[in-house]
Amino acid sequence: MRLTTLCYIEKDDSFLMLYRNKKEQDQSQGKWLGIGGKLDAGESPEDCVLREVYEETGLRLTEYSFRGVVTFISDCWEDELMFMFTASEFEGELTDTCNEGELSWINKDKLMDLSLWEGDRYFLQDLIDGKPLVNMKLTYEGDTLISCERYY
Repeated sequence: MRLTTLCYIEKDDSFLMLYRNKKEQDQSQGKWLGIGGKLDAGESPEDCVLREVYEETGLRLTEYSFRGVVTFISDCWEDELMFMFTASEFEGELTDTCNEGELSWINKDKLMDLSLWEGDRYFLQDLIDGKPLVNMKLTYEGDTLISCERYY
C-alpha cells in the first residue's frame, strides 16, 4: 500500500487545484486534484505535505491542519492510504510551471463542475461543509467508484 498526502490550499473562498495533464501513464490524467504526493522514506505525513506543496507550487505552508485519512482500494492501481490536509496561510509566489500539470485557484462553488475522481467529490464536500475530520474508504473498479464507506 502506498502512502500519500493531499492538501487543499484555501484563499478567497477558493482551493488551489492541479489539473493533471503532463505525466505519461498518470492514473489521474485529465483530473483535477489538490496538491500532494507520495511519502519518501523517513518522512511523516506533515513532512511530505510541506515538501510536496513547495515542490509543486513554490508556496511554503505556514498554517495547515490535518483533516483526515482516505483509503483507496482499486482493482487497477496499488491501494493507497492518503493523509489529507487543508492550509489557510502560506508564503511565497505561486510557480508558473508545475511538472505535474496546471495550477489554478477554483472557487469552492465551482469545484463539483470539474473533472474529478468520483470519490473526491465526497471528501471535498465534507471539507467545503467544514466537517472537522474526514475518514473514508473508497473502492474503485477501473475509474468507476463502487463504494464509499464513511467512518465518523
